[in-house]
This record gives sequence, structure tokens and C-alpha cells, in this order.
Amino acid sequence: MNGLLKFITCGSVDDGKSTLIGHMLYDAKLLFTDQERALELDSRIGSRGGELDYSLLLDGLMAEREQGITIDVAYRYFTTERRSFIVADTPGHEEYTRNMAVGASFADLAVILVDASRGILVQTRRHARICALMGIRSFCFAVNKTDLIHYNELEYRKIEKEIRKLAVDLELSDVTVIPVSATEGDNITGKSENMRWYQGQTLLEYLETVNVETDTGEAGFVMPVQRVCRPDHTFRGFQGQVASGQLSAGQTVTVLPSGEKAEVQTILLADREVQAVRKGNPVTVRLNREIDVSRGCVLVRDAELKVSNMFTASVLWMDDAELVQGKNFLIRVGTRILPATVMRIKYKVSIHSGERLEASRLHKNEIAVCDIVTAEEMVYDSFAKNRELGCFILIDRVSNMTSGCGVIRHSLRRSENIVWQKLDITRGIRAAKMNQKPVTLWFTGLSGSGKSALANEIEKILSVAGHYTMLLDGDNVRMGLNSNLGFEEQDRIENIRRIAEVAKLMNDAGLIVLTSFISPFRSDRERARMIIGEGNFIEIYVSTPLEECEKRDVKGLYKKARNGEIPNFTGISSPYEAPQHAEICVDTSTLSLDDAVKYVFAEIQRFCQLKGGQENVEYHS
Repeated sequence: MNGLLKFITCGSVDDGKSTLIGHMLYDAKLLFTDQERALELDSRIGSRGGELDYSLLLDGLMAEREQGITIDVAYRYFTTERRSFIVADTPGHEEYTRNMAVGASFADLAVILVDASRGILVQTRRHARICALMGIRSFCFAVNKTDLIHYNELEYRKIEKEIRKLAVDLELSDVTVIPVSATEGDNITGKSENMRWYQGQTLLEYLETVNVETDTGEAGFVMPVQRVCRPDHTFRGFQGQVASGQLSAGQTVTVLPSGEKAEVQTILLADREVQAVRKGNPVTVRLNREIDVSRGCVLVRDAELKVSNMFTASVLWMDDAELVQGKNFLIRVGTRILPATVMRIKYKVSIHSGERLEASRLHKNEIAVCDIVTAEEMVYDSFAKNRELGCFILIDRVSNMTSGCGVIRHSLRRSENIVWQKLDITRGIRAAKMNQKPVTLWFTGLSGSGKSALANEIEKILSVAGHYTMLLDGDNVRMGLNSNLGFEEQDRIENIRRIAEVAKLMNDAGLIVLTSFISPFRSDRERARMIIGEGNFIEIYVSTPLEECEKRDVKGLYKKARNGEIPNFTGISSPYEAPQHAEICVDTSTLSLDDAVKYVFAEIQRFCQLKGGQENVEYHS
């Protein structure tokens, strides 16, 4: 009996994916009696005039049956005399490409359906590219609905030629094309009497005999640590699934990224001790000495993995919001989750031709090659060598939704050539000399809310009290450091990133930094917090309502924005995302400047334990 085959069915809308699998299960007598009876009853009110509607075996959601399309991924497990299978029946609609990508991520083979009456469509090409991106190497193109072209061989050969050309474009090496009719059962489990000109295997024969084993070049033992197991003080083990290679008790392993080495004391497979384990085994490894190992670390032996924070990757973008350069996310590689930033979109790939197109942003369902940087060094490898540590997902930091997925192509050379220089005079030494805790006070709010006035008065109080400070104002910074940036989303993201990096450097110098920026996007402020450090970032939300800010209109900007003279103006033509958990919140429409300053400074003192008071400060409201 051949090994387990995990495969996916995909293609454009209404190409017959669910019907194909349903008919295969029915003809191969892989259904229970009650399933057959339920299919017969459901088909009476189906879309085929009372004839068996095989798609109902997989389309279980009410919305799927009403619309006649697949929405979610449907997994089916079945076994024939020659092989066991897991099939993921995925949706064809462009709106549900995310679900299709999920199904492709687990599969070893793709069955891509092509409607013989329509030929290869845009979504067919997209699905083929996504499958190739996800590492699938074996493809079966099932040219379906041949009954609609009256089983015409010439029409089939035209489509087969198109498929072969697509295979060349995608550099697919293992491609099989089979003409079928999912509704009539031609070439599904038995040879078709209507297509005697086809002498190849039926679809089921192909699936039962195809060899999907590939040599990925994975070498050596690799195990990403999922969990540290410590039931009591006498036992400390590291649990995970072996991604590649073999390991035996007594061998020496290296812990990445730290590079520390230790000997394997014992290996547990489930609850029993074993002498050796291999790829795919879920194991617990005990080492002969105490070293720092946590979730996200990787145990390796005779394996060359990359340890850096920059790499180039192919990315499938799945979010409704656009991806722009400089946007930050959480990235998951193996078992490690880290903050990450898409530094640069190098180019996107045309779904039609595979051509490389210049791009500065990505729309939903587009594929691109990007440079990505992570907040810390992590362990990874190219996807071609290691599927476990060569793929990743991008997670939105605010909604916690998966925004994209991708595979790592190679590391960036500059990440390997740049080494952090350790300094003798540290941040702590500089802060001690100034007798203060260096923090960043991040003032955010609409234009005209009073951010700059508040920040200016707070800095005066701190200065009088003997603190060393620096105030970074939005307009002032844009006249120098960020004079090359506009107000498009990607420019605003880069503006805030630069300010956060400058504030961090000033904090490292021992200074208390005050920033006054609209910083309208919540994700950008969260990224600033990440750069500066959770304990060193205090968000001060000046929550003055838009009506009051527009009434003040100190610089006349709201009037210009209302007249259409200023595009992308926050509050008018561009959104402002209010903080959800700001450390300090103040509304200057209900307080005088003096009272607002007193309140904010008191709150700052509560968070930072700063010295000094307000009694010696003269206000100029």
C-alpha cells in the first residue's frame, strides 16, 4: 500500500471541484449507507433537477448550498485498497483565496480543475501560482465538463497546450493532464467510453499511484521547540516535532539562536523513552546541562540554518487593506513569533504572465517579492531547503488576523555583514549621570487638539526641575529629517518609524523625549512602542473632538482640507485611529491649558516617578 497522500482540489468558480470529489467517493463506494441516502434526499431539492448532486457531499454550509459555490475548506478522509487520502476541497471564488491558500499549505499534490467550455481563467492561474508558492511540486490538471464540448478531442488538446505553457511559466516539472466529466463520471474511477482517444490513467488511478516524495535538500537534525516541559524540579524537557533528520541519545545538539551546545541525555516519544527519533516524530528532549532554551528556539545537529533578522521572501497578500512599504506585523516562522516590518516591495508578479511589475503597494490576492526585517534575530532557512523553517505568516498587530503568508527565498547579505557594536558607556550609565529615567512621552491627537502646546509646557516643567529633555515636533521634524516624505500612507508609516528610532537613540543618550505627532494609525504607534520599548513608551492621547479642533484651525489647514486643497488630511479625508489603551488621556476642550498641563504632569509623575513640581513654572496660555 502506498503512503498517505494529502492533496487539494482548486480552480476557478464553478469548475466542479466539489462535484468531482463527491462523484469519486460515490463511484468508489467509499460512502456509508446513511451518507448515500442523505445525498439522494438532498439532491431532490438540489440544482440538478432531482439527479444526484455530488457536490452536496462536500458543500455542507447552508450558504454554499444556496449559492452553489464552495466557501470554506472541506476536508475528507478516505481509503482505497491501494492508498489513504486526505483531500482539501477549497473555494474557487476570488473572495475566498485566503481559504484556498490554507488548504494548499498542507498538501503534497494539487488537482486543479479547468472548465473545458471556458479554458484557463485568471483564478486558475492564481491558484496554480499559490500552489507552487506553497511548495507543491506535483500537479494534476483535470479538464472537467468535457461533456459540454461533446468530448471533442481537438478542443481538449487546445486546453492541454495552454496548461503545458502555464506549467513552463511556473517551472512545474511534475504535471499530468486528465480529461474528465465530474457530473457524468468520465475518467474519474473508470475509463470513459466517450473518450476512447484518451489512453492515460483515470483520476483515481493516478492518485493511487503517484509518487510525491521529493528531495528538498534538508540535511541534519532540526527541531523547533514548541514547549518547555517542567512538571517538577527534577525534569526539564524540550518538546517539538522533528522537522528533518534523525537524533540519538548521547549526541550533541546546538541551540539556536544562542549557539550553545549540550548533549542529549534522554529522548521521550510520547511517554516512553527511546534511543533515536526521526523526521515527523513528536518528541521530548532532555539535555545534560541547564541552558537557556524557550519556545521559538531550534535544536539542530549537522544542519546549516540562517540566524539573522533580514531576508527576501515571496508573499501572498490576503488582507482587505493594502500592504504598503514600512508596514509592521507579527511574523511567525516555525514556533517563533516576532515583530517584523516589510521594508521594501521589490516587485509583484503578474497573475496572467508571471511578469515582474514595479509596485509600492499590494492589493488583496496579489503575490510579490519583498524584503522583510524582524525586531530580533531569528532562525530560518530558505523554503527550498526546509519547509518548516522556510515559510511564515504575517499577523496584523491590531486585529490579530492573518494578513499574508509567504516563503523565504534567501537571506539579505547585509544582515550577515552588520554586527551590533557593544559600547562601554551604556544607557544606564548615561541615565545615572543625569539622575533620571529616560522615557518617551508620545503625544498623539488631531491637528489643533493642543498636542504641541501641552508638550511644550510639560518640557518647561521638566527643564525647571532639572531634567534633560528633547521635544520632537511633527512640523519641525518634517522640515529636516523627514523633508523627503509626503503624506501618503507609506510616507506616514516611515515618518513615525524614523521618529521612533530617533527617540530611542535619545533615550539611549539618557534624555527624556517628548514627541508631538498626529501619528494617526494605531499600528504605527504600536510599532513605535515596540522600537522604543514597552517600559519606556508613554502614550498621551489628546482626545479633543474634531469639531473643536476644526473650530480652532490655528494654521488654517482644516479650511484648506474642506476645500479639497489638502489631500489625505487626518480627520477629513484620512482616518484617525484613536488609542485603545493610552496611558494618559486628556481633552483640552473641557480644560484650560493650565489645568490640562497639571493633570498630564501629575499622571506622568505617577508613571515615571519624576522629580520636581509645577509651582515654579510660568504659563503662557
